[in-house]
Amino acid sequence: MEQEILEKFTELEAKLENIFISVEKTRKYFLWTLIITIAMIVLPFFGLLFVIPQFLSIYTSGLGI
Repeated sequence: MEQEILEKFTELEAKLENIFISVEKTRKYFLWTLIITIAMIVLPFFGLLFVIPQFLSIYTSGLGI
């Protein structure tokens, strides 16, 4: 009886280890997805902060204003 319980515990430990590995992979996947998403939104925004004033300057000088 005791041997069966020990085997079950060993089996459960192995399953828990596999679940932990899977959860860590998922966590890293979500982390990198978040980083890439922020980079795709924030970096173009900062780029536009410099491009829009130059565009407006060129546009208004072309109009003669």
